Amino acid sequence: MSDSLRPLARPRLYEQVVASLREYVQAERLKAGDRLPPERDLADRLGVSRTSVRQAIVALEVQGLVEVRHGGGTYLLRDRLDAEPLEVMIDRRRRLPDVLDARDALETKLAALAATRRTDNDLEKIDAALAAMTDAVQRGELAVAEDQRFHAAVTAAAHSALLADFMAEISQPIAESRTESLRQPGRPAQSLHQHQLIAEAVRSGDPEAAARAMHTHVDSVGHVKLLEWETNSGE
Repeated sequence: MSDSLRPLARPRLYEQVVASLREYVQAERLKAGDRLPPERDLADRLGVSRTSVRQAIVALEVQGLVEVRHGGGTYLLRDRLDAEPLEVMIDRRRRLPDVLDARDALETKLAALAATRRTDNDLEKIDAALAAMTDAVQRGELAVAEDQRFHAAVTAAAHSALLADFMAEISQPIAESRTESLRQPGRPAQSLHQHQLIAEAVRSGDPEAAARAMHTHVDSVGHVKLLEWETNSGE
């Protein structure tokens, strides 16, 4: 028998809360920095439990769309609550640890090689990427493209065609891990400092220092709310 008439999946209640919050933000013309109503008020107005509201807020926080200030309420970090589908988040959460392992293995080695093989032209490209990242962070941006540019410059400076090919093979999941990291509050400035340390070690020709700096950076990339997120809705 055909499985085309299989049972329909019912959206979790807190996913419906997220959808309602998105509509509320649009209707009220709220912007980044504005505060959402308290959880108790949201629960009363939506006719749901505070647990469902809290789960919705956590899902938005994981995606870098809101900031929860303990004792101070929930504030928008973006002008819109364009939340990802739950399944997309779960899938990325599942593969992120493997991506981070691969990044650590590959990029730590690439940084060490770059410290011993970089040319003056390579250093110019690394410095240009750093300058662009600095400007982006100072403008309050996440600096995702500039971050990618820096890592590409370090990879090129290693002058290892095979390792560069390996990096290209996993470029998409690496991009996901980069965005996931940089949308954590305060992370762009922290990442900029870490990149400066990597560049300094590469410039000084110290492969061990370059490897340590890159390892520290990739390790911090893994400190994201997504990996702490509990996906059980409970309702």
